[in-house]
Amino acid sequence: MTHVRDIHSEARGHTWLRSLSAALCLGVASVAITGPAGAIEIFGFKLFESEETDPVVVADPLSYLVTLEVAGADPDGELRGELEAASQLVQSADSPVAGSIGLIQRANGDFEQLVGALYENARYAGEVRILLDGRRLADLPPDADLRRDGPVPVRILVEPGKQFRFGDVSIRDVNGQTYAAAEQGLISGQLAKSTIILDAEQALVLELEKDGHPFAQVAGRDVVADHARGVLDVALTLEAGPVASFGQTAVEGAESVNSAFIARMAGVRQGEQYTPEELAAAAKRLRSLEVFSSVTVRGGERLAADGTVPVQVTVAERKHRYLGAGATYSSTDGGGLEAYWGHRNLFGRAEKLRIEGSVSRLGTTGQAKDMTWRGAMLFEKPGVLGPASKFTSKLEIEQENPDAYRRFSVEGAAGVSYELTPEQTVSAGVNVEYAKLTDSFNVDLKTITVALPLEYVRDTRDSKLNPTSGTRLALLVEPTHEINAGATFVKLRAEASAYRALDADKRFVVAGRVAAGSIFGADLASIPANRRFYAGGGGSVRGYGYQDIGPVNAAGQPTGGLSLLEASGEVRVQVTENVGIVPFVDAGLVSASQSFSGSQFKLGTGVGLRYGTPFGPLRIDVAVPLNKGPLDPDYGIYAGIGQAF
Repeated sequence: MTHVRDIHSEARGHTWLRSLSAALCLGVASVAITGPAGAIEIFGFKLFESEETDPVVVADPLSYLVTLEVAGADPDGELRGELEAASQLVQSADSPVAGSIGLIQRANGDFEQLVGALYENARYAGEVRILLDGRRLADLPPDADLRRDGPVPVRILVEPGKQFRFGDVSIRDVNGQTYAAAEQGLISGQLAKSTIILDAEQALVLELEKDGHPFAQVAGRDVVADHARGVLDVALTLEAGPVASFGQTAVEGAESVNSAFIARMAGVRQGEQYTPEELAAAAKRLRSLEVFSSVTVRGGERLAADGTVPVQVTVAERKHRYLGAGATYSSTDGGGLEAYWGHRNLFGRAEKLRIEGSVSRLGTTGQAKDMTWRGAMLFEKPGVLGPASKFTSKLEIEQENPDAYRRFSVEGAAGVSYELTPEQTVSAGVNVEYAKLTDSFNVDLKTITVALPLEYVRDTRDSKLNPTSGTRLALLVEPTHEINAGATFVKLRAEASAYRALDADKRFVVAGRVAAGSIFGADLASIPANRRFYAGGGGSVRGYGYQDIGPVNAAGQPTGGLSLLEASGEVRVQVTENVGIVPFVDAGLVSASQSFSGSQFKLGTGVGLRYGTPFGPLRIDVAVPLNKGPLDPDYGIYAGIGQAF
């Protein structure tokens, strides 16, 4: 029950102060328009499927002109801006309404929103008046005719009144236990913004839910506005409800994805104590399967007969088959094209099959034997060792011809990854490769290589395509044996990146990356050329050719190295909603030994252009080498999708 009392003897009319619950109970309705995935994607754009909705036809359209007048001092215009943002009459002024009734309805809705905006600014003695064609909204009958020649004049008059501060504040539960109000931001003497009360209530209920109370709620709210003193006294009463455990999981909305599999992958274990975090983690796990366009996981509204909280999973499936294509470009390494076909639900349990092919170094050679191309078939099955696990495998045929070597290979790989926490993943696998290699040390050398990659990844980024906060750390240990020559070695690699926004709107983001690696157990010539370390190019040190940084032979051909150091720094500046610029500097070093003796860092710098799209930013980077060698280019241009790191 919500109680609001006004300690003020002078009546101000029905518009001066509405029940505080109007502000405290205001919510935002979110409507998700969900459709099947695009049948074909080219460079991220969907073909053969339209997501456009039919235009809304307004019956009896009526236009209006609106003015917002705010009395009193507002030197920086902050209050006015918030009132304008809350007003649909202002925000939708260019959209005609459906006749006089539509205008009256929009104005009535505006009244509550504007009062709510005043409460959010701790102004509880304010007055809002709306005049339609010079007539007070409160005096208009529902069937009033406002039509006239030209737009209807609309005036919004706001007397904000003074700001209130918190007075006496108390929080207790139905059993009389008290809570520290100051810990929830309800501090006597501070501005009494209604949002602070809302946030405090939400935080208090969430804490009770974390302690296993699924039906915790605010049972009472007593708010007293004392106008003489300009204070707001607040008394909140909490009702925790029973402690309960999770019960059975039910699934709705599944079509071709197995319902029992969905319940198992949700991973909410029956009998464990209720927590809202477990429901959120379950929804995240199901979304990561990439077979659903929407996922909702929630507890039941009441306890089951056995005293447990039933779990309800509601899903909507995506189209499971898809096609796609993409392109990249580098002035030093030519253009590239790729195409792929995939199925997201091959056998009904979110198994993924993807067949892809690519060709690169286009424009750098006209002979097929010098082209770089690749074809691969990838398979993935989630849940092999529980909801947090995933099996992956691939079969790949590749020919590549960078400056350092020529290689034709057939490779098979299989592995399992396991999610230790939402941020931490470990993986292990086996990789077998047959290759025919020509490099600085060998001509048409045939190798059979078996590797056992072990990797740990900790990822706290807020976005994988365009992060603005968080970090990512990847550690790789890869014991390897080459059967024909008998070489055994271990490859170690570590890479870390960090991201931080410099302002609240995240228009300025600093990003940094460092990487280091080393190979132990064999000399450089004994290690297959494609398993050595290289640096240079669009994903490494920009301004240099692909894999061109490091030791070279007498002919100037890169040999690769046993150790690697790389670092990159960027400042990502969002100029408009979709356009950004990125000044950057990169550095890299590759050495023929683990000690880095005789090696020199190569530096590159430049600026990039970013254009935001729903599938990630389009990237164009222009870079120049700062310590250019005789074989290095004068500049490099790189284009692709997503940030450089």
